[in-house]
Amino acid sequence: MSKTHWMIYGANGYTGRLIAEQAQREGLKPILAGRNPASLHALGSSLGLECRVFGLNDSAAALAALEDVGVVANCAGPFSATAAPMIEACIASGAHYVDITGEISVFEYAHGLDEVARTAGVVICPGVGFDVIPTDCVAACLKEAMPEATQLALGFDSGSGLSPGTAKTTVEGLKLGGKVREAGRLRDVPLGYKRRDIDFGRGLKHAVTIPWGDVATAYYSTGIGDIEVYLPVPPAAAIGMRVMDSFRPLLGRDRVQDWLKEQVDKRVHGPDELARSKLRTWVWGEVRNARGERRTARLETANGYDVTIHGVLFAVRHLLANPNTVGYFTPSKLFGARCIEQLPGSGSIVIRG
Repeated sequence: MSKTHWMIYGANGYTGRLIAEQAQREGLKPILAGRNPASLHALGSSLGLECRVFGLNDSAAALAALEDVGVVANCAGPFSATAAPMIEACIASGAHYVDITGEISVFEYAHGLDEVARTAGVVICPGVGFDVIPTDCVAACLKEAMPEATQLALGFDSGSGLSPGTAKTTVEGLKLGGKVREAGRLRDVPLGYKRRDIDFGRGLKHAVTIPWGDVATAYYSTGIGDIEVYLPVPPAAAIGMRVMDSFRPLLGRDRVQDWLKEQVDKRVHGPDELARSKLRTWVWGEVRNARGERRTARLETANGYDVTIHGVLFAVRHLLANPNTVGYFTPSKLFGARCIEQLPGSGSIVIRG
């Protein structure tokens, strides 16, 4: 593949705009794309960048828009709606695909297309933002430290706040409940399924399991069959999650989902640059083997949105420089187990035990 143009789809969204602005500052020239002509052209005009307007429900328009594009960075969530049609368009047009999803179903879908991607000569690598570069790297480094590990737990402590797209994805996830991996298979579990106290890097905190993307990706990065992901939550809120689990059928109704997403549009705008600059993130991981031996890892990074911005640009540069790589990848498999350490604001992964 010799196509040197690249595209941000969903460039007029909160995170897509941040990536476009940083790309322009770094002298990169992405093509801005999405469905909303007014906001897209306003952004393109302010940054001096080309715009292409198309929806993913029009496969012919998508193919035409990707004709000269070598890499697509999909930033249009929820990815449960956008990932499959955009991946199909990338496969058909010969463009590499990356996105910023954290949705387990998207990772599973993408992994299933490995052979198709190899035949088409493209890379499919979802999750090149905060979901899931830092945790994926921690998982890969822990596997290197304990090759015989049979259990993996990951987690992070962050105050980064939510963008509108992330908030809507969270709303969609309420109806799905929790998820872990056991004996190599994904398992549906209640919200707040397990609780434990964890020092993510700034003191001991109460935490619960969450349905994070690593229960998919970390399995493909490490081969470890038992995987859980934790987020710090006050004990009362953890109890509330278990209570909420009984209302999941109600939360999944279309009318309720629509109302919740309307509230997101009204109330959620994403943190500004000053807020992001003050919000760091602490990532933790732990592996155990059959003898009960343990290794732990910790990592401090910039806030989640800055990790996402620089993760996407890192991925795009890598794929433009290595156009002949093909197949499905997790971030650590494509860029290396310590690629997070190359992103601005990130420290080093430290392993103990």
